Amino acid sequence: MTDDTMAFLHQLRERGGEDLLKDLAEAVLQKLMDFDVDNLIGAGRYERSDVRTTQRNGYRPRELDTRLGTLELKIPKLRKGSYFPGFLEPRKTAERALVAVIQEAWIQGVSTRKVDDLVQAMGMSGISKSQVSKLCEDIDERVNSFLDRKLEGEWPYLWLDATYLKVRENGRIVSVAAIIATAVNGEGRREIIGLGLGPSEAAVFWLGFLRSLESRGLKGVKLVISDAHEGLKAAIAQVFKASWQRCRVHFMRNALAHVSKAHHGMVSAAIRSVFAQEDQAAASRTWRQVADQLRARFSRLADMLDAAEADVLAFMAFPRAHWPKLHSTNPIERLNKEVKRRADVVGIFPNETSIRRLLGAILLEQNDEWQLQHRYMSLETMAGLADEAAAPPKIAA
Repeated sequence: MTDDTMAFLHQLRERGGEDLLKDLAEAVLQKLMDFDVDNLIGAGRYERSDVRTTQRNGYRPRELDTRLGTLELKIPKLRKGSYFPGFLEPRKTAERALVAVIQEAWIQGVSTRKVDDLVQAMGMSGISKSQVSKLCEDIDERVNSFLDRKLEGEWPYLWLDATYLKVRENGRIVSVAAIIATAVNGEGRREIIGLGLGPSEAAVFWLGFLRSLESRGLKGVKLVISDAHEGLKAAIAQVFKASWQRCRVHFMRNALAHVSKAHHGMVSAAIRSVFAQEDQAAASRTWRQVADQLRARFSRLADMLDAAEADVLAFMAFPRAHWPKLHSTNPIERLNKEVKRRADVVGIFPNETSIRRLLGAILLEQNDEWQLQHRYMSLETMAGLADEAAAPPKIAA
């Protein structure tokens, strides 16, 4: 053992370089695998033994993503049987969920794009229905525990956005709205707090989803950021009594739809001048000036500006340091793009349970990554949202 250790250290010194920690991690894990295989076989490399069960048969490469970077490992192969190290998970949760969804669709006879090619690419040939059921059961337990967890403390900021997916229902293919909710708590940490599935974005659906968040402990909501979904504004006022911030990016797109492309630059610059103001009072004055300047040529746009002022400028009632993250749904839309990218592989889901399984697994992985990052908003700026501070104006139902 001493000779092995000296040779091991000598090898590390020879490798050297700036990535010493990465090299060290690779070498240690490789050594652990070699020890595992020695015990599994019953003999070391080139060692004669009466209890040997099989022989080594080369290696297969495997990458492992870590904080030190991507480690290049070589997993030992055996002539008889197989070996897979315990510290490597065969698949991430979301990838296992994706396999489960596609296999479930395949077993039920649902046509999805290139299912056979995808299954083979993932190395999942000949999986049985019982194996799929076991895989789904394991994923569902983790996903449901995450999505239904209790919410502790205050959550002053809430983002809501919907993405649409196709699902087979009673022999028809219908569109389902998947509502994703993210929030920032009193310590400035961002989390994914909910996933809702429904046939539309009608008021009753939004109301039910927001009440489910409330029942799990969501409280202290001061501002909800979303697009202008039908029925959402009234549901926010009814459940949380909070201000509503209309997504500035979506509003700008809607505003430009009222003018010709030749005038897009001029109108965009005029509206953006509002957001360059130092405070909400100055922004409101500039907003009304812009509306009056545009009224003669673009009356419909001016009327839209009159109606939307309070909703588009709501974020300015909160600490200035938070403004860049409050004026739109861009943070949650980036998450939605990743959801769509992974869901597009499936195409048409066999049922809503499979949607919740796959999306829930993706959201669980993303939430875990967020918890390893710095606070989304600093503790110092969050102090400005103390309960004793003046509450922001409430919206009318």
